[in-house]
Order: sequence, then structure tokens, then C-alpha cells
Amino acid sequence: MPHTTAVIGLGSMGYGIAQSCLAAGHITHGFDINETQVQRFQSEGGAAGALADVAGDLDAVIVVVLNAAQTENVLFGDAGLVPALKPGAVVMACATVPPDFAREMEAKCQAQGVHYLDAPISGGSIKAAQGALSIMAAGKPEAFAAAEAILDATAETVFRLGDQAGPGSAMKAVNQLLAGVHIATMAEALTFGMTQGVAPDQFVEVISKCAGSSWMLENRAPHIVAGDYTPHSSVNIWPKDLGIVLDIAKSASFSAPVTAAALQQFIAAAGMGLGGEDDAAVAKVYARNAGLTLPGEDA
Repeated sequence: MPHTTAVIGLGSMGYGIAQSCLAAGHITHGFDINETQVQRFQSEGGAAGALADVAGDLDAVIVVVLNAAQTENVLFGDAGLVPALKPGAVVMACATVPPDFAREMEAKCQAQGVHYLDAPISGGSIKAAQGALSIMAAGKPEAFAAAEAILDATAETVFRLGDQAGPGSAMKAVNQLLAGVHIATMAEALTFGMTQGVAPDQFVEVISKCAGSSWMLENRAPHIVAGDYTPHSSVNIWPKDLGIVLDIAKSASFSAPVTAAALQQFIAAAGMGLGGEDDAAVAKVYARNAGLTLPGEDA
């Protein structure tokens, strides 16, 4: 049966998720502080109506915002959504957040008779639009059951990682540690190669077929070759996400020096004014420090 769903946050990932829900036949509302995105989604078939007016009809809410603070504001802020939801509705929270925060949100939702699924996502904007995400999910069986139709619409793979919130966000932190480090390392390797006469396009051609490759290398290095830093995932994501990783590591008395080094490169990129560019733009930090000219830049 079609669900009535709201996607909160129509950025690159949230917009694709909303499209996937719509394509699966669900009545889908899209909401964002950028009204242009809302109007664009409605022009593609998204349902109209103010959030306050439709909240009581929603079967599912997918929250695809930036961080824990925004997630909590959507759910329990001054215009918080959870008190307006009908009993048995499910919140699917997709932002990268600390596991303790996910557990707190689950408890607060349960107190209102609403299910909560700790459901961080991976796969990028293209897979989001294809309904082919990987979702690292944790929550009570009732939450999984309530979200089943939405998970079917948005995910290629759903990992059921636990019967309460927390493990999904823990696994996402592990993934983000690797993903952030891989992007920074790709940028370091590509620009190091340039100092030795290895052109960026040669780097991609060869290393993507060798043991030093990674999914992030194969996905992001072509952005550098093309000189196209249109953000699919922005530099600004990484100070937040790697910061969460390091906060969790600190609480576990765990040293994560490679993560810390990668974080500094993204902070440097943001400091250069590159925060809104694609995260492959971290290569510009290395290029500037080495006096290199990347593709698409003036010599």
C-alpha cells in the first residue's frame, strides 16, 4: 500500500530519496529551507501542503539534514514534528550523528508513540535517486516493520544492525572514517603524482586498476581531472563527520591519528573558502602548498 511520506531536507541525498519514494508510488512531501527545491520537487509530482497541515497524515518521516542539532530541531524543536505525528508513524533518521544521540532520539520518539529507525545512508546522490542506497539501520522490530515500504523504495541493501538505535550510527562513523581518509589520501596521492610528472588523468587510468584504488578514488578523482567541483558531497561535510568520529574515539579512549590528519586537510580546505565545493576540492590544499596547477585552473 502507498505510504504518505515526508522527506525533510532536499539536498543532494534527500532529493534523491524523495524521488525514489515518489517513483515507488508513495505520496511524498518534500520540505527544505530552500523553497526552490520544494517547488522543484512538487513540479515533479511531489505532494503539496504545509508540514504542519499534513503531519497527522504521515506514515513515515525521513530526516535527511546535516547533523544532530538539525535532526533534533526537526523532531522536537519549537515546531517539532514528532508530537504532531500519529501513533505508529516512523521516523527514519539519516544524518551522521553520535550513537548516544540516536538512542536519545529513539527514547523521546517512543515516549510519543512514534517509532524511530537509526538509519544512516551511504551511496551518494546518484544511488539515492536510483533507490539503491546502502542503509545501516538499527531499531526495534516494530520500527523496521513500519519503515519497510520506505526502505524498499530507497535502498538496495539494508543492514539490520541491532534491535535498538545506536549501532547504525556507530557503523556510519566507521564508514565515514574510511571515506574521509580515502578522499584526503586520494588527493594527496594524485598531487604527489603530479610532482613526479604523473598527470591526473594518468593517475585515474592506472591507479583505479591497481591495488591502491578505493571506491572514493574512483568516484572523486575524476572530478579533479575534469576540474568540476560541483558538490555531490561538499567539503563542509567532513569537518562535521570526522569530528564526530574523533569525538566517539575520544569517549572510547581510542587514538585515531590518521583520521585527525585527514580532518585537518578538510578544515584547511574550508578555510580556503572551498567549503561549498565538492569534497574532491581538498586536492586544492595540496596543490596550493606544492605550487601545482590542477586541471581547470589558470597556471
